[in-house]
Amino acid sequence: MIILGDGMADWSDAFDGQTVLQHAETPYMDLLAREGRTGMVCTVPEGFTPGSEVANMGVLGYDVHKVFEGRGVLEAANMGVELKDGDMGMRCNLICVENGCIKNHSAGHLSTDEGRELIGYLERELGSDTVSFHPGIQYRHLLVVKGGRKELLCTPPHDVPGQPFQPLLIKAATSEAQATADLLNGLILRSQQLLEKHPLNLERKAQDKDMANSIWPWSPGYRPQMQTLAESFPQLRQSSVISAVDLIKGIGKYAGMKVIDVEGATGLFDTNYENKTRAALEALKSDDLVYVHVEAADEAGHEGNTALKLRCVEDLDRRVIGPIYEQVKDWDEPVTIAVLPDHPTPCSHRTHTRENVPFLIWHRGITPDSVCRYDEESCQSGIYGTLENGTDFIRILLES
Repeated sequence: MIILGDGMADWSDAFDGQTVLQHAETPYMDLLAREGRTGMVCTVPEGFTPGSEVANMGVLGYDVHKVFEGRGVLEAANMGVELKDGDMGMRCNLICVENGCIKNHSAGHLSTDEGRELIGYLERELGSDTVSFHPGIQYRHLLVVKGGRKELLCTPPHDVPGQPFQPLLIKAATSEAQATADLLNGLILRSQQLLEKHPLNLERKAQDKDMANSIWPWSPGYRPQMQTLAESFPQLRQSSVISAVDLIKGIGKYAGMKVIDVEGATGLFDTNYENKTRAALEALKSDDLVYVHVEAADEAGHEGNTALKLRCVEDLDRRVIGPIYEQVKDWDEPVTIAVLPDHPTPCSHRTHTRENVPFLIWHRGITPDSVCRYDEESCQSGIYGTLENGTDFIRILLES
């Protein structure tokens, strides 16, 4: 089982010289580090933006240099949107723009029902034979452009809170992509005119909530060509993934994993940890690998909310890792548990960074190293050292 706390690594300025992991009460992560083996891993190769799409694919053993085609197309797989030859898919956030600046990347975490209403409205108003909008979860949606060119310079909105949006509009990387860039920028500006007057946004404004008053397309690509995990690693005959977000589920579908939907999984601090834990334990009875992805700490990092991120990390330890460990430690069939983030999301920076992240691997009977705590500093002394190639992580896990 891989338990991945999205974005839970941080910088040492979070708590007076300590990271969130160093400051947090995480008795089970520390126990697994003390009884297991640890190290650091570079999940984001040089030249790639440190996004969850790149990092999670690397954790699962995919060489992103060969197979990565953008975030939107991965999410499309879980949304039931079949991309045909020539279709370009893009993540399409609903964001909040205020005084000409990107206030936040999530429109104040509007609900899934609100997001679907607004995306449906945009499809009716802006959709065409060339452009289509597809609803996802909360603020995360999909834009498909038939015949679109992916040679675009796009800025992830979570990277630029507080910055003016105009200089960040999409730019063409080649002359052939200029028409696509112009089309997309026109959609952004037109969406702002439409969404500003939508009754749902007027109601949100009256309630002093952030308005979802602009789309923001980014991470363009075509349908990826990926081997399944079973094809890459024959010992993983059957695997499953548990997550609240379309991105991770989409990666799972392309990887040939069973996608397990969990009631109450939100991707935020209020996610149903207990249902995720129960689903993971049940899946582990039949599957060779269970990938448990928890988004909450990442969203807290994007908000710059150190106290909330601390709570999310401690909830992951207490409500997921602890109960899973207590169940499987005495199973007749030995279970291996790995814990890691995909990337840091420092609260003071409010977006992803590409520093190496700590990982631990535990199973009954493993010879431990000298590390006694799970955090960014302690794991640098681990027996695995630093894995410069993130794809080595799953190979070490399967050989441990």
